[in-house]
Amino acid sequence: MKKKTLKILKIALPLSLGVFLIWYSLSSATPEERAQLWQNISNANWWFLILSFTFGGLSHLSRAYRWKFLLEPLGYKPKLANSFMAVMAGYLANLGIPRSGEVLRAASLSSYEEIPFEKTFGTIISERVADVVVMLTVTAITFLMQTEHLLAYFKSHDINPLLSAGILAILLLFGLLILQFIKRSKLSFLVKIKKMAKGLLEGMRSIFKMKQKWAFIFHTLFIWIMYILMFYVVIFAVPGMEKTNLSVIMGAFVVGSFVVSATNGGIGVYPVSIGAFMLLFDISKEHGEAFGWLTWGTQTLLVILLGGLSFIFLPIFNRKK
Repeated sequence: MKKKTLKILKIALPLSLGVFLIWYSLSSATPEERAQLWQNISNANWWFLILSFTFGGLSHLSRAYRWKFLLEPLGYKPKLANSFMAVMAGYLANLGIPRSGEVLRAASLSSYEEIPFEKTFGTIISERVADVVVMLTVTAITFLMQTEHLLAYFKSHDINPLLSAGILAILLLFGLLILQFIKRSKLSFLVKIKKMAKGLLEGMRSIFKMKQKWAFIFHTLFIWIMYILMFYVVIFAVPGMEKTNLSVIMGAFVVGSFVVSATNGGIGVYPVSIGAFMLLFDISKEHGEAFGWLTWGTQTLLVILLGGLSFIFLPIFNRKK
């Protein structure tokens, strides 16, 4: 009974938060602001949304193709169609319960390609490590692009950057001390954390040991370039946002990426977060949220469409099994 309640809460709470944020965002806006938001969305240039849709599809296809580079050294060569449909079914599952898609994705390929579940799941962890490395690199580059604005923001709000850097250094030192404690501890739950961390490190090393590592690295970079492009082109869809600075777009992209990874597809949270971030750069709430809604809506529609079709066609495509 307790497990069933937890499962329900995992679905209900993120969805409730998303619905609440949508309601709060709309109810706190004036009638003029709501009218402007709707006008920005309804007047969007759909050709650029279709282009964003295309970039998103290419990134998902590349992710499915990249998967084979991790499975081949294990002795498995899954069909690209099965890999792609497993990826999309997993993305669709993530809209309901965050991170549940990885389990479904591994289980789908395991069922239809007769690959042990633990091996498929292990390869997913390995590729996630690669994605985290790229994401952190993109975040670092974005911070460098925003240095001038951050300094101006600190000055306008009487924030001492040296004090902030000192606090970050203390937090980093505290984090290193915790890692040392975990490393030496023999507590059962900390031992599990150590094993998980060790597995992640081994997964990262396996990437550099594979025969086609350069092809894997190429597809990893291609996936993230497509992510950035599918986000970037939407500024040309929203009237009045065509001249938005690239550094602002990159900052919003980083914010959106973290929101999606921490929630069930960013429902409700994504457009509000994007709008709030862009407001810091004197972009109106109506334009920022319209951009957020169009970006989120385009990619969510892609996931629902391809994910739904994958659920239908996976058993049909593999009917002989």
